[in-house]
Amino acid sequence: MQSLTVCGAILTALIAGFLTGFSLILAIGAQNAFVLRQGLRREHVGLVVAICVVSDGLLIMAGVTFLGALLPSIPGLSEVMRWVGAAFLICYGALRFRAALRGGESLQPSAVEASSAYRVAMTCLLLTWANPHVYIDTVVLLGSIAAQYAPFDVLFGAGAAIASLVFFTALGFGARLLAPVFTSPRAWVALEVLIGLVMWAIAFALLRAGLA
Repeated sequence: MQSLTVCGAILTALIAGFLTGFSLILAIGAQNAFVLRQGLRREHVGLVVAICVVSDGLLIMAGVTFLGALLPSIPGLSEVMRWVGAAFLICYGALRFRAALRGGESLQPSAVEASSAYRVAMTCLLLTWANPHVYIDTVVLLGSIAAQYAPFDVLFGAGAAIASLVFFTALGFGARLLAPVFTSPRAWVALEVLIGLVMWAIAFALLRAGLA
C-alpha cells in the first residue's frame, strides 16, 4: 500500500510538472516564433531545438535545486512561496483568459534571414537567455511550485523539462504541419483558454494543500 502511495506521488509530481511547464512554454513569444520559422525553413532545426531544450532544462533544474535547498533553511518561506506561486498562477491564468477575450494572437515566423549555423545559434541563445520572463517562469515560478512536491521536486522539474522537449521538438520538426494551427487566431483563443484553466487548476491545488 505504501509503495502505491509513493508511486502515486511520483506520478502526480511528473504530471504536474509536465502540465505546468507545457502551459508556460505555449505562451506566444519571440523564441517560439523563431523555432517555428526555422522549422518552416528546415534550417538548422535540430540545433535550434537542442539549444531551447537544454537551456530550459538547465534553468528548470537550477530553480528546483536552488529553491529546494534554500527553503528548509528559512522558516515560513515554503508557505510564502506557496501563496506567491498560487497568486502568480491565478494572475497568469487571468491574462490568458483576457487574451482569449481579445481574440487571441497569431504566431507568424520571422522574415529575417539567418543562413549560417552560428548566426542561428546566437539568435536562439539571445532569445532564450536574454529574456527576463524565462527566469521568472523557469527559475522562480517552476522552482517555487516544485518545492511543494518535495521530496519529489526534482521529478516535478523533470516533468517540466520533458514538456520542453516535447513542445520544441514538435514545433521545430512538425512546423509544416503545425503552421496552420499556430497562425490561426481562433485556435489560439481555444489554447489561451486551456492554458488559463490549467494554471487555475494548479493554483487551486496549491491553495488547497496549504489550507489542509
